[in-house]
Amino acid sequence: MNAKLDALSAHDVLKLNDLGGYTVPTRGLYPFQWNWDAAITALGWLAAGDEARAWREVERLLEGQWDNGMVPHIVFHGDAETYFPGPEVWGVKRSPATSAISQPPVLASVMKLLFEQGRDRRLAEEKLAATLPGVIRYHLWFYRDRDPEHTGRVCSYHPWESGMDNSPQWDGPLAGVPPVDAEYVRRDTGLVDPSERPHKYEYDRYIYLVKFFQQNAHDAEVLYRDCPYRVEDISLISILHRGTRDLIALCEEDAAGLGLVNTHGEALFSLKQSLARTEEGVQALWSDELGYFLSRDARANVLLEHVTTAGILPLFAGVASTAQAQRMGGLLEEWLAQAPFGVASTHPASTRFEPKRYWRGPSWLHINWMLAIGCEEYGMSREADRIKQASQKCIAAAGYYEYFNSVTGEGCGGRDFSWTAAMDLYWLNPLESFTASKAAAGVVEAP
Repeated sequence: MNAKLDALSAHDVLKLNDLGGYTVPTRGLYPFQWNWDAAITALGWLAAGDEARAWREVERLLEGQWDNGMVPHIVFHGDAETYFPGPEVWGVKRSPATSAISQPPVLASVMKLLFEQGRDRRLAEEKLAATLPGVIRYHLWFYRDRDPEHTGRVCSYHPWESGMDNSPQWDGPLAGVPPVDAEYVRRDTGLVDPSERPHKYEYDRYIYLVKFFQQNAHDAEVLYRDCPYRVEDISLISILHRGTRDLIALCEEDAAGLGLVNTHGEALFSLKQSLARTEEGVQALWSDELGYFLSRDARANVLLEHVTTAGILPLFAGVASTAQAQRMGGLLEEWLAQAPFGVASTHPASTRFEPKRYWRGPSWLHINWMLAIGCEEYGMSREADRIKQASQKCIAAAGYYEYFNSVTGEGCGGRDFSWTAAMDLYWLNPLESFTASKAAAGVVEAP
């Protein structure tokens, strides 16, 4: 059964969720613009043939950038009552309102693809020149404020900042966070089956941290010193590292003669230093026993020994050695054998594996995409092909859901979801999306 036959097309999903230059992940459940969702969704607009709209997604996201360079994880461009916590809870005094944390910065890597694969060269050059300075400042912020001791391992202050909200990795660090002492009403469990969402125990601590940031005026020095949750997140470290490499490559390739190296030379030198620190520092997170990279509770100085997709993302970053990559490749083969619908966000052998509860076991297509890229770049084409085929099975079984039961392929979370549709357009069925975009533009092939 092909679920797409009875549902919106991938391009229709993007159009449904387009609120005027920015794309919500899905109506109701996530009614604002999210950071890494926006980046992935831009690839969908590119694949659908609307390059201007793809770049507009980037521009609208950067409207939320703080003066210190941070690009928040949510930009509240409009009003909505279906999401908690909204702007009034975050208490950030700016326009547009935003949250006070960030998210994995896949944006730079996406911009490199928009620039290199776009057909309208004049548009690509114009948009890159306009948006690149903001993204460079974003990466400089990460290294400055989230790694002030220059370990090469940036830290996260909230599970939401990882993008992998309720991953088993965070169970230990989150136990050190007090519950919030105020009543609140969640919106997500009224829109999605609660068995697919984080528990109240976790939400009580998520909201405590939001209040903590506000009470401390989002001061970088105070947060690094006093935040009760401080984690060196291997997925965040990996995605940032890949993005920084791509930023530097964009400037140094400079095929369009935009003068990017001269304009941003000092920043590029700093970013190269940060890359070198990470390439060395990330090895402290390798577990030779597990054959896998781990996150670290920086407060307790403890490695978090849970096998999740986060620890395979060093393949995407390119920071694993050949021997480490081969060990992770073998782990992926075993992983997919036990949960065949994409790479389960938590290893199926884990005692904390739940195949349909958010980041404790479902499969997410944008993570599968990054893992497949990493496998390809390490010469593991068989593993990359298996990940792609497993991801295609998810779409065929359920359509465009937020994530998928990694054992059965059942769609979970929000439906008509933007980044899932974008991954189908850009990665899983690019020929199909290219044909559709030509048809929409009135292009007719000669017989």
